[in-house]
Amino acid sequence: MARAGLGLGLGLALALALALALSRAKPTVRKERVLRPDSELGARPAEDNGSFQYDHEAFLGREDARGFDQLSPEESRARLGKIVDRIDSDGDGFVTTEELKVWIKRVQKRYIYDNVAKVWKDYDRDTDGKISWEEYKQATYGYYLGNPAELQDSADHHTFKKMLPRDERRFKAADLDGDLTATREEFTAFLHPEEFEHMKEIVVLETLEDIDKNGDGFVDQDEYIADMFSHEDGGPEPDWVLSEREQFNDFRDLNKDGKLDKEEIRHWIVPQDYDHAQAEARHLVYESDKNKDEKLTKEEILENWSMFVGSQATNYGEDLTKSHDEL
Repeated sequence: MARAGLGLGLGLALALALALALSRAKPTVRKERVLRPDSELGARPAEDNGSFQYDHEAFLGREDARGFDQLSPEESRARLGKIVDRIDSDGDGFVTTEELKVWIKRVQKRYIYDNVAKVWKDYDRDTDGKISWEEYKQATYGYYLGNPAELQDSADHHTFKKMLPRDERRFKAADLDGDLTATREEFTAFLHPEEFEHMKEIVVLETLEDIDKNGDGFVDQDEYIADMFSHEDGGPEPDWVLSEREQFNDFRDLNKDGKLDKEEIRHWIVPQDYDHAQAEARHLVYESDKNKDEKLTKEEILENWSMFVGSQATNYGEDLTKSHDEL
């Protein structure tokens, strides 16, 4: 669901969006619709030789965990202290489980924020540190809006006419304070709605609209399969398609009426999986909370620093060479 950069002429973003729309109309390969947030953070493995590698990668991200493994213990502690100040979002001198969870989730989504940083200047035209709906609309749809006659008789016209209100609806859902101007966090939610809890309804609705080709507000079995596979050669369906038909009947169509409504689509693409970030945050607090008040001081974290970050002293011989200075 990620989008591309600034539009020139019809625009790269629009061209890619059109290509995506056309590919949805006639899919030829299996698609993954189920949302998998925090994909980098999997289940906790059994600890290896007392290593805290899982904790380090959860707390820092994989690449920056490797960078810390190249630092001296003193420098690791110093950098950890600066990170703690950032995690303590309300500045009360304590790090709660919730603050740790938010930090861990953000670290695991760093690639998303990196992507937003790369395209930010394409949309923030007045460089005020925010992106208004008008700025986004002009950057993405400006050519079409300024030259509607060029697309009036084009097959692209319907696609663009559909995409503009859909983007506006998504932008407003991401715009939590309703000022039609997106902060960096709000714009990240707009570009990557699958990663944000408050955007899940939009993801469900867009999924329904993508797959529901007859416009009846439901997804029947043929539409469900057509989103994954197209009978271009007229041959028999692969085994995995037959398996998906069984999945539709046995597990997707909960009320057995032969079609999926919004609730059934939500149940399908937004599974209630185990929250690894929450579990890791609780683990870090439990292991470091000396006075058992269920929150951590900076001193408690630094006292147990080797659980949060590595250093040359805690590097168990793994070939870790890449160092990142910015956290």
